[in-house]
Amino acid sequence: MKKLSFFITQLKQPYHLAQGVCAWLLFGLFHKKLRMIGVTGTDGKTTTSTMIYHILKTAEKKVALISTVAAFIGDEAIDTGFHVTSPSPFALQRLLRKIATFGYEFVVLEATSHGIYQHRLFGISPEVAVLTNITHEHLDYHPSYDHYLKTKTSFLARAKIAVINKNDKSYKMVHELVRKKDKRVVEYEFRTADPQVRAMLTNTIHEPYNRENALAAITACQQLHISVDTCLKAIQSFKHIVGRMEEVTVPGSDIRVVVDFAHTPNGLQSALSSLRSSLKKGQRLIAVLGSAGLRDETKRPMMGRIASEFADIAVFTAEDPRTEDAHVIIRQMKEGIVKNWGHMHEVVDRREAIVFAITTLAKKGDVIGIFGKGHERSLNVDGKHEIPWSDQQEATKALEKRIGK
Repeated sequence: MKKLSFFITQLKQPYHLAQGVCAWLLFGLFHKKLRMIGVTGTDGKTTTSTMIYHILKTAEKKVALISTVAAFIGDEAIDTGFHVTSPSPFALQRLLRKIATFGYEFVVLEATSHGIYQHRLFGISPEVAVLTNITHEHLDYHPSYDHYLKTKTSFLARAKIAVINKNDKSYKMVHELVRKKDKRVVEYEFRTADPQVRAMLTNTIHEPYNRENALAAITACQQLHISVDTCLKAIQSFKHIVGRMEEVTVPGSDIRVVVDFAHTPNGLQSALSSLRSSLKKGQRLIAVLGSAGLRDETKRPMMGRIASEFADIAVFTAEDPRTEDAHVIIRQMKEGIVKNWGHMHEVVDRREAIVFAITTLAKKGDVIGIFGKGHERSLNVDGKHEIPWSDQQEATKALEKRIGK
């Protein structure tokens, strides 16, 4: 089935390429003067992109941002509706022309593997391209990890300067592939970073993986001749992004609730590890999570295993099951459970799962992480309709119910 799916994808490639070329011919010639900074990777793309954008704004540069959350032209936020992938080539090139028309100098662009492989970024050669990491994801679309890695790397190879994570397991292969293209490679690694930078990031950012994202952003901006002092000043004033380790608070609540987009094994483990490190004696970590339907099935047991290892209690629920049976998806997740079997729960309805975790399972002082949806504002439960949805709003209602409001 997987080989058939990829064969169909291959058949569509000429169509995707034609779209990319046409979009570039229609709009691309109008934004040649824009200085592009591209960011790709499995996890951390949106955070790193937004940090670069914030640093350049702090440096008083005229900069725009195009991410899967939204597009920002100056202080104007545009809900692009992209959500989880790069925009179509026509939407992207049209947006870039608008940015160029308004006289902007820089554009920070988040690039997904689907967007790269389907030629949605045709004609775009970044001045600087950043790779955050390459871990297990999208293996329903890409036939292998190597194919996924080479797709990501092909975007780096277009840039004048490639900024890559020396601490990521993909480092050696990516470094070799990019070097073959005679590109300048700049590495970043938190452990060996400048002591001043390392100290500031440690004191400012709680999550280790977000320290790496910040270091990636700083390293990229240094290639654009932004001073370290300006970068550090910007990071200190940086605010969390919607749906990225976002705390949901209600006055009077006696528990901590965090919403995060983590939907990959690496992302989930990083988020849970960070939350666990913040626990005090007697506190427990509760995870609410699912795995998307019609997407990479091989990661489902991995998500279940990570939840059972890093959370004290887990509630498995629906996360965009689409045309798949959510019960089947959850059963596949449970195949990975290695411990805490008695504390692994199944509540298919996502609203009920959040309420159950907050009002029934949680005790005073506990920490609850709700994963998989993050910034997204819709839920697909039947493969046909997107219903309005917000993990933050549902968590707020459950917290209010908990304290009797």
